[in-house]
Amino acid sequence: MKLSKLGMGAMRLPTDENGIDHKKAEEIIDYVYKNGVNYFDTAYIYHGGESEVFLGKALAKYPRDSYYIADKFNATVNPDYAAQFAEQLSRLNSEHIDFYMYHGVQDVYIEKLAASSSLEYFESQKAESKIKNLGFSFHGTPDGLRRMFALRNWDFVMLQLNYFDWLYGEGKTLYDIASAKNIPIMVMEPLRGGKLAELTPEAAAVLKEADPHNSIASWFMRWLMTLPDVSVVLSGMTTLDQAQDNINTFFNEKPLNENQQAILKKACGLYRPTVAVACTDCRYCTDDCPQNLDIPRLVGIYNEVKFGGMWRVSFLNALSKNKRPKDCTACSLCVERCPQNLDVPGYFKELADICEQNEIRLSSMKKETVKAR
Repeated sequence: MKLSKLGMGAMRLPTDENGIDHKKAEEIIDYVYKNGVNYFDTAYIYHGGESEVFLGKALAKYPRDSYYIADKFNATVNPDYAAQFAEQLSRLNSEHIDFYMYHGVQDVYIEKLAASSSLEYFESQKAESKIKNLGFSFHGTPDGLRRMFALRNWDFVMLQLNYFDWLYGEGKTLYDIASAKNIPIMVMEPLRGGKLAELTPEAAAVLKEADPHNSIASWFMRWLMTLPDVSVVLSGMTTLDQAQDNINTFFNEKPLNENQQAILKKACGLYRPTVAVACTDCRYCTDDCPQNLDIPRLVGIYNEVKFGGMWRVSFLNALSKNKRPKDCTACSLCVERCPQNLDVPGYFKELADICEQNEIRLSSMKKETVKAR
């Protein structure tokens, strides 16, 4: 398979009051396809299931062997893997899926995945060529990634990878683990849900001064071009302008040089304090916590939720039930111990409220899925 370096993500398609705006979304699909993009990524839950249906129709005008479809099994919404896979083939109006993966694997799900019979079933579908490549998208720790790789010889992996996470998160470690497996690495969230496409005025000015003609987004895309084991970079393009900018970036492929990477690092340094709690993981706060909470880990999850979206509260599932934000007693001993005087109880109260909202959202989503079936 010869994959385009730029892939089209179908999670953030343009919408109107009726759901996906088919006219605008198809215009984007047609534009990127005609400009060389041949990798299209969707999932069972995107746009309430409408994404798969739309993508199947939008691509039907083109020869099936001229593009590749990536799709995902979501056990949280519908654990019946055989029924879900059959439904996805029907929605896509396709006899096979080129890149099929477990959706959003986190550490807490790995043992359940290993113990289920879903892997055996997907292997059988691969033997029948209904699945061409089997992999997983990952949102967990380096240790979790190693455990996933121990389950089987996967055909590919999809990682959240961007320069911000490379600097301040575990992006580099995850990339190195996957790279050692010598399999294709597909990249999601190259712009952190679009947040890195704008930055703050001060951070953006650093990049614009160095290169006034190209977009902020192009800097982060070009940084990914420096990583040799990245096969496809997904972009969820909502407008035709975004698609045109991406095409210009990827088909005039110019990876950042060392000087440009230094400029990007400076811009990210200016941006970081505005989107994240600058916890340094010194752990001065943990010794006297009456609840024995892993405060730096919880602050890290708070940053993920605030920067990456409400769904990331699911990272809390890997923690014991009495070690979560709602268990904070707001005694403020951690604030007294913190060299930066961070308002930890305030962050945890906010995170606990977000958790409650997310539970309501998930309950509603499951009801809607059952109703749709």
